[in-house]
Amino acid sequence: MYRLTRAYRGIIIDAGHGGNDPGASGNGIIEKELTLEIANYIHNRLDELGIRNTMVRTTDETVEPTERVNRVLDPYGSGSDVIVVSNHINAGGADN
Repeated sequence: MYRLTRAYRGIIIDAGHGGNDPGASGNGIIEKELTLEIANYIHNRLDELGIRNTMVRTTDETVEPTERVNRVLDPYGSGSDVIVVSNHINAGGADN
């Protein structure tokens, strides 16, 4: 059984990029697609655990910066009792 050790209002899950902003890409991976897949996994798992959460985007849509902030703040506000998880996968140039 999982439980948070302090009171919280909710968790916001932000799948980075989306729509006309693909983010990083390489080796057949497009960041906006992978971040949405990860966000959906987190959302579904939190739902299974009965933990209140909201996603910033659920489809491949363009979310302008101001709109993204609004979607983060609207469900639960901006208090210290809100957790925000923003998914990003950066590209690297290393061979190892």
